[in-house]
Amino acid sequence: MLKGYVVVDLEMTGLHARTDRILEIGAVKIKEGKQENFHRMVNPRMEISKEVTELTGITNDMVKDGCEPEQAAAEFRDFAEGFPLVGHNLIFDYSFLKQCLVNHGETFEKDGIDTLKLARKFLPEAEKKTLDYLCAYLQIERSRNHRALEDAGATNLLFQYLKEQFESQEPEAFWPKPLLYKVKKQGPASARQKKYLKELADWHKIDLNVELDSLTRNEASRITDKILRAYGKSSGVREGRL
Repeated sequence: MLKGYVVVDLEMTGLHARTDRILEIGAVKIKEGKQENFHRMVNPRMEISKEVTELTGITNDMVKDGCEPEQAAAEFRDFAEGFPLVGHNLIFDYSFLKQCLVNHGETFEKDGIDTLKLARKFLPEAEKKTLDYLCAYLQIERSRNHRALEDAGATNLLFQYLKEQFESQEPEAFWPKPLLYKVKKQGPASARQKKYLKELADWHKIDLNVELDSLTRNEASRITDKILRAYGKSSGVREGRL
């Protein structure tokens, strides 16, 4: 039987931990029947797309004074120390946290329980297994959708419902299991990469919408390649890849 756990939810700039960034971390710690909340807004050092703002309501103004990603991730790691994680499609949120911490020389290995997997197992009659649909299906009240702390709270209510209804039938389904996600450290972009990228953007009059000093080496290469595919090489810009 769980003595405590931490439910976590993130909002991000996109879907890929290696190339997208954390915007918001929300978590709910349940320990000895008491609840403690954790919330951080995160400055991604890049423009938030219109699509993400429409989905989450998070604007550039809301994150401009936010934490650095590595600070927010480290503070969450300390908040969750000694407790398994719970989340809806948990590996997705975990991948962003782990990638961020590994990029800054930290480690983050956790056990967890995925409410998405539990819903697929115990609620086969539910037409969809998204958090939005399951909350509506089970009449779980939510103040806002697609905000980290509110979604963490809703996920906790979903988890409690699933435990109450089904844990006695199959207790091992509710045991925390190691979260397996391999990451490779992504070092910062080199000075030469950043200089070349800036010159390319200036030459083609492109707004990069990202702070150059926040780029990893892989991110700088990806953006550079995208510009070169779209515009070709420029005689007025000297190539710099290292």
